[in-house]
Formats: sequence, C-alpha cells, structure tokens
Amino acid sequence: MTSGRRTAIAAGALAVALVAAGCSNGTSISSPFSSKPPVLLHGPEYEITTGSVSGLGTVLVDGRGLTVYMYATDVRGRPSRCYDICAVQWPPVVLPPAVTRPVAGPGIRTPLLGTAPRTDGSTQVTYNGWPLYLWPPDKAPGQATGQALTNAGGLWYVLSPAGKPIVTPSP
Repeated sequence: MTSGRRTAIAAGALAVALVAAGCSNGTSISSPFSSKPPVLLHGPEYEITTGSVSGLGTVLVDGRGLTVYMYATDVRGRPSRCYDICAVQWPPVVLPPAVTRPVAGPGIRTPLLGTAPRTDGSTQVTYNGWPLYLWPPDKAPGQATGQALTNAGGLWYVLSPAGKPIVTPSP
C-alpha cells in the first residue's frame, strides 16, 4: 500500500470516528435560530404604523410590526448621521427605488411622516423629522431590545405616535 493511500484511509477513519464521537457523547447542540419563524404583519417595511411594546406602550413600528428607532445623535429635521458600520448595525428604513412616499398606517399622524435623502442616493423614512432605523435583534412584533441602547456612537430610542422619543430604559 502506498503512503498516500494509507494517509487517505487514516484521514477517512478519523473523520468517521469524530462524527461517531460527536453523535454518541450525549452533548446536544442547540441552534440559535428559532424553529418557528416569528409572525410578522404583512405590510411593507416602509409603512409606519403603531404597535405595543410592554413597558413602553404604543410605539412606532414598520409594516411588518417591527419596532423602529431614532438615533439621538441625528438632528431632527436633518438627514441621517448614521452611515458605514452604524447603518449596518442599524439599517435605515428606506423607500424602494420605485416608491416616492412612505405609507401611513393606523395611529400615524400623516403630516409627521416624511423622507430625507441619504448620501447613497436612497430615501430614508422620517417621522416628526427623525430619520428611522431598525434594530436587527428585534425579530418579532412587541420587541424593543434596542431601546435606550448606547451603540454606534449614540443613544437609540423608540418614538411615540406624537413623534417624541420615549427615553425610558428598556423594558
């Protein structure tokens, strides 16, 4: 038998042994992913409506029911200051290319709903002059895990239907 063939057989035997050991040692592996996907609403992400978050009350959410946030470092009435890694961590709520206006859902004061340009040419949804963002760890309606979080150089808050930041700590 050649040296190369012996090496291949040994490597194969080692792989089988490792798989067998992993299956029989009693250690369970749990997935960080839920086996059931969360139940989201069926509106578009660029629809702004209201939802309820325990401990915070009625807050702004997108059309899927996910909580939206404002960035305290932004200046109300001005375009976003959140770019690069900040916009990766906190994706801005933007309009798709063919859409010119956000959708006002139930509980929204239509005159407070607007847009602001982003430096990449996209259009960000705003409310009461605040650019709006999502926090990816929020996976289902009713979650606000980004509330009062210091991240990406500033504080993040949910907004009330009146367009005011709710500055209470996370529920």
